[in-house]
Amino acid sequence: MLVKIYEENPNPREIGRVVEVLRNGGIIIYPTDTVYGIGCDITNSKAVEKIARYKNIQVEKSNLSFICSDLSHISDYTRPIPNHTFKLIKRHLPGPFTFILNASNNVPKYFKGKKKTVGIRVPDSEISREIVRQLGNPILSTSVHDEDEIIEYTTDPELIHEKFGDWVDIVIDGGYGGNVPSTVVDCTDHDPEVVRQGKGEFID
Repeated sequence: MLVKIYEENPNPREIGRVVEVLRNGGIIIYPTDTVYGIGCDITNSKAVEKIARYKNIQVEKSNLSFICSDLSHISDYTRPIPNHTFKLIKRHLPGPFTFILNASNNVPKYFKGKKKTVGIRVPDSEISREIVRQLGNPILSTSVHDEDEIIEYTTDPELIHEKFGDWVDIVIDGGYGGNVPSTVVDCTDHDPEVVRQGKGEFID
């Protein structure tokens, strides 16, 4: 199903339809402030496993990240964040960044494995943040990749629907997506380290 939702003032009823699908273990493709993402409710292990199988990865060994709605939501899934790190994160979010942080016990066990960290995003996208707000849980964030060797990410939601519509429950058309992923910053140590340069310019 292809559902049109506008980035400015997303329709609460349409967001509610998406949330209902997520609560029932469904998988969605949704816009962010970078590339389109594939997601599900992080508390639904079957949906998480379905995405992992599709991407041919092991959940506990992969670098899957979560979309949170705001900074206070982040603290539910991370160990206490040092003050200087929190200020740094606050300066960059919402925005095109993934911050790797030390995970709390609220992160489902199947995500952590032997890892003690979690990747967190708060995108500058009202659609994705509103979905998370209504759902009450973070959603999984993993990019929609293109099989074309030159174009790494598919940006057209109608083409995404053509390709993935039979596999996912909803594709949200939030307009054309970007083709540059988020900048990944490891904040598990005292000194933050950019481990992938993406769309966001990180200022220490």
